[in-house]
Amino acid sequence: MLPLGTLRKRIEPVVLCAQIASAFFDTGFQMVVKEQCAIGTDALYPTPTEDSRQKAMSNFYMIYNMLSKFVPILPAIILAKVGDLGYRKIPIVIPLVGYLVSRVVLLLVVVMELPIEAMFGGVVVQGLSGGFCSYWAGLMTLVSLTSAKEDRSLHMMHMELVYGVAGLIGSLVSGHLFQLYSVDFKQGTVLVSLSVFLYFVCLVYTLFVFLMPTISPSGQECNETDGIIDTQYSRKIGNILLLFTGGILYDVAVGGGLEILVTFEMKEPLNWTATQVGYGNAAGFLVFLTSFLGVMVMSRWVSDVTLIIIGMVSFAAGIYFMAFVTATYMFYLGKRKFIMTLIQGFKDLSDENRLPILLGEEAESCGLAAHYIAACHKMRDSV
Repeated sequence: MLPLGTLRKRIEPVVLCAQIASAFFDTGFQMVVKEQCAIGTDALYPTPTEDSRQKAMSNFYMIYNMLSKFVPILPAIILAKVGDLGYRKIPIVIPLVGYLVSRVVLLLVVVMELPIEAMFGGVVVQGLSGGFCSYWAGLMTLVSLTSAKEDRSLHMMHMELVYGVAGLIGSLVSGHLFQLYSVDFKQGTVLVSLSVFLYFVCLVYTLFVFLMPTISPSGQECNETDGIIDTQYSRKIGNILLLFTGGILYDVAVGGGLEILVTFEMKEPLNWTATQVGYGNAAGFLVFLTSFLGVMVMSRWVSDVTLIIIGMVSFAAGIYFMAFVTATYMFYLGKRKFIMTLIQGFKDLSDENRLPILLGEEAESCGLAAHYIAACHKMRDSV
């Protein structure tokens, strides 16, 4: 059994609890948006149709997703700068505060029947705190700086595996929890309350329990040789620009396609319940795990470029199949074609190091700033 001091240096509990809480929020949020948009549409139109309800949902998600993508860019860059000054907890703690506030707003929407537009305020607060852009880049930087050079990629992949498993478990359970209610509590109250509680636990653990691990010699060397790194770093500006451009294109394709699927699940012919929404989200995280295993196995025999192409072809085949889905079983058949969508590529930066290019859940969720910040951190740590 590991000593208490060693356990307190583990950041995995934060990743685990936060991702389970996020899975709870995603399912609850989808169902609340569906219900609120239906109520609003029914009040506006004498004879509301399924198309009018879908239009209301699409308009809401369009505004919500734009806020969640663009608002965090500048705060995430600022928090990354603060983290580079040595305050490694700050880029993790501040986003957790924003997550907690936004989840509390959803709880108020459920309990106090606030208009769903209140979530715009919640997502703005979440974005101003750095959002997923700062949170995930801060975690990966912490893992990178506290691990030896030869074990760095392994530790990063371990963190992503914890992320995927937590999302899978949380999604499977979330649909059942959403349906729990009583005379005193409305449907969804238990699920959203658990999400708020888990984020609160993550925040308390990070602030008062988690101990910063010792910076590895390779990480310390990176911090102490900024001038040398800047010189080498400038020579790789082309790689950074390519990563940034690739991140934009990937996010437009994958993020846009998956956001359309969210509204598609809520209307006919699927018209999913909360349980089915949870299972559908779990299928997405299962794809994350299959992609992880695909990298572990196929990287021994195929090149990095081939791995990336496999991931792109997998997504293209899956999203094309989704265009013809008319039943739930067809949706899961389409998900099977996504099996390698989130596959990782590794691009050589030097004779000894590689840069993980995260073409996965991070790219889908965090937008442009995360691509840039995560790429810069990993580029710097790999030099």
